[in-house]
Amino acid sequence: MRLVSDPVFGEMDITASAEELAGLAYAVAEGEGFIGSVPAQGGDALAGIEARKTPGPGVRIELDASRRVLVISGDPGARAVLADNLKGIAGAEAGAHIHIDYFPEHPYLVEGSVPIVINSPHGAIPTR
Repeated sequence: MRLVSDPVFGEMDITASAEELAGLAYAVAEGEGFIGSVPAQGGDALAGIEARKTPGPGVRIELDASRRVLVISGDPGARAVLADNLKGIAGAEAGAHIHIDYFPEHPYLVEGSVPIVINSPHGAIPTR
């Protein structure tokens, strides 16, 4: 998994294999686990993503800057929705990506969550 910050858009960019995304989906659904990241060129990658159980409501995505870890926490129902989104992109047949970022009345993210982009294991959206 490659996990880097996009300074232009303020998002965390996640690129991973189908197996890594499935593992992340499982960790998020269970509310526990750590998925490590590989160092990026320039050495500015995060160490990985940690999933945690919290009472909620909703899911919070935040950066633990001291450990250089993206933390995903929340209640079981909200984590399940996010896990389903992760499974969906892991199983995408072609190139794609999803943006997960907060907006008022978001169905599961809480305000203040770090926006993330998750890329399909097959790369970017194909051009026609």
